[in-house]
Amino acid sequence: MVTLLNKHYLFRNVIILLIISSISITGCWSMKELNNLAIILATGIDRNNDGKILLTVQIARPSAFGGAGGKTAGYQENNVWVISETGDTVLDARKKLEQKVPRRVYWGHNSVLVVGKEMAQQDIRQAIDFFTRSTIVRETMWVVTARGKASELLNSHSQLETSSAQSVDKMIKSGVGVQLNLKDLSMTLASDGNPVLPAMELTPSGVPQGPGLEENLPEVKQGEQKQTMVHGEITITGSAVYKGEKLIGWLNMMETRGLLWLKKQIKRGFVTIPSIGDTDEKVTVRVTESSTNVEPYYDGEDIWIDVTIETEGDVLEHQSTVDLTKPENIYALDRKLSNEIKQSMLDVLNKAQDEYRVDIFGFGDIFHRKYVKDWVKIKNQWDDKFANAQVNITVKSDIRRSGLITK
Repeated sequence: MVTLLNKHYLFRNVIILLIISSISITGCWSMKELNNLAIILATGIDRNNDGKILLTVQIARPSAFGGAGGKTAGYQENNVWVISETGDTVLDARKKLEQKVPRRVYWGHNSVLVVGKEMAQQDIRQAIDFFTRSTIVRETMWVVTARGKASELLNSHSQLETSSAQSVDKMIKSGVGVQLNLKDLSMTLASDGNPVLPAMELTPSGVPQGPGLEENLPEVKQGEQKQTMVHGEITITGSAVYKGEKLIGWLNMMETRGLLWLKKQIKRGFVTIPSIGDTDEKVTVRVTESSTNVEPYYDGEDIWIDVTIETEGDVLEHQSTVDLTKPENIYALDRKLSNEIKQSMLDVLNKAQDEYRVDIFGFGDIFHRKYVKDWVKIKNQWDDKFANAQVNITVKSDIRRSGLITK
């Protein structure tokens, strides 16, 4: 018994030593291996006029990211190398592209997949199919839709971040718009859902960020045209609406905010509303707590949906001279806040029902859970049912603190 116990402790100690040794060795190996890797930060997929797939990748220069070169570069330096290649499929283009890169291409840090407008209008499945089947990329990478070419977004730079890929990643994480990663997108499409992705485009600003993985690497050309960084900053301009796998339209930022309210994806945030009275002055309210309840009803023929939102908030900025110590003024602000939130939801609801005729809110899933047997009969006609459904929206706002300045 003692012998077995001693063997157990010996085995445990050996394992611990091996783990410690492997961590130390891996650290040294990584620094050496970094010099032999071309680390992809972002990928773009476009459909050319000839029907070919255009694959664009943004590759990090190690010195710019505090790697082998040991320094961190500003946006003026050549932080990334952008290279494109065409092919009949994404995999075909990838193989051709990797033949042009003088290092082993590493996809494990790819954080963003940008799908161009033309590609998305045809079939976004064709853009993501390779990545959903591959083990070389992370299923948590963000998927966004470009209002133009994905290649143009990747050829842009960021004034603040080391690369435009990092800029996109942080903008999405900030919660200013919708969020959808590769795994969730593929699951939505597999369940015949209608995904909504962040919509991005370039706004004029900035200076070029030149090509080159590092100073002594050859310049890579796409055909006969040199790859140059685009003057502009990537901006989230709303959302891209899909019917199944096809892009069918866009939402602006106000409509996107309404979408997030309806999808129960807003818990906190800021809302700017008109002040009380006939004035152009504004009041900014910080929403500190919010809840959304969606309840569908079905009588065998007609569908109606009741949406109730309850919010609490504080006044953060007040431009007017209205006395917020008076309860009647706070109640008036409550109503204005409720109306502002409700209007954003009505805007996106009207567009989804009347123009796009597609359920982008997940109402079908909620209906399915409540009316399991009825869902089997109407699921193939759900978008039409949704387009004709009556949706009643009630918003209850409660501004708890007026943000008065204390002396």
